[in-house]
Amino acid sequence: MAEITPQLLLLQLIAGIALGSLYALLAIGLSLIFGMLTVVNFAHGAFFMVGAFLGVYFLGLTGSFLVSLVLTPLAVGAVGLVVERFLVRPLYGRGIDYPLLLTFGLSYVLIEAMRVAFGIEGLPSTTPPALRGAVNLGVGYFPTYRLFLIGATAVIILALWLFIEKTRYGLIIRAGSRDPEIVRVLGVDVGRVWLMVFGIGTAIAGLSGVLAAPTRAVNPEMGIPILAESFVVTVVGGMGSLPGAVVAGLLVGVVFSMTSLLAPDLAELSIFVLMAVVLLVRPQGFFGKAGLMS
Repeated sequence: MAEITPQLLLLQLIAGIALGSLYALLAIGLSLIFGMLTVVNFAHGAFFMVGAFLGVYFLGLTGSFLVSLVLTPLAVGAVGLVVERFLVRPLYGRGIDYPLLLTFGLSYVLIEAMRVAFGIEGLPSTTPPALRGAVNLGVGYFPTYRLFLIGATAVIILALWLFIEKTRYGLIIRAGSRDPEIVRVLGVDVGRVWLMVFGIGTAIAGLSGVLAAPTRAVNPEMGIPILAESFVVTVVGGMGSLPGAVVAGLLVGVVFSMTSLLAPDLAELSIFVLMAVVLLVRPQGFFGKAGLMS
């Protein structure tokens, strides 16, 4: 085992922030859907996986990572619109179990679809040429792409916050998460809001997949572990809370990263221990209050 120095700890901390940024972005999509629709989307990891596949495919097709970043969430979000309108919406009002079971089954449909389309082994993914290499941070070299990941997710999260806090549609989403009947009485088409929220949530999952593709193997099963991890983040932060998703995502990423350095065999377990401790102390999570942006 390499000597653990303050410089190594700092680099590992930054690596944890990079991982946590991805967790936060993915959990935001999950929390957005739950906060507005009270739907536990078990297909979220599968949408992440589809986003990774489409990201690699569009990158190969166009040769542009930027184009892939734009096209993939649009494509995955479009699939989400169809899923909400024709599969999930008929189950509203029947309790939380029915949408959960439907999205659980849908996740396996998407996994099999990617197997048929791209093969069991998946697709090879590489870091975009402009983002390869490492940057000297003074305490050591750190991968350029992971720094990009931190910056990109920060910009995306800020844009989502501005949309939800500062726009008319964001106001409707926040109001609808608290009292859908009031929104309906005011003449707002609640069905359209549901559609938009589910589409945005799945688009975020797809975008997370594109951003993650250069850092991990792109295969049909890649969404299964990330789904469990994103649920840990969502529970720790508070179900339906976007600020909670961000804070918990960064915390979970740092805990996983530091444990990977200090006790690698316990890295996977560490985040579930964290969740258990948080639930014992604060069962609703860090920011678990009524309302989307609580």
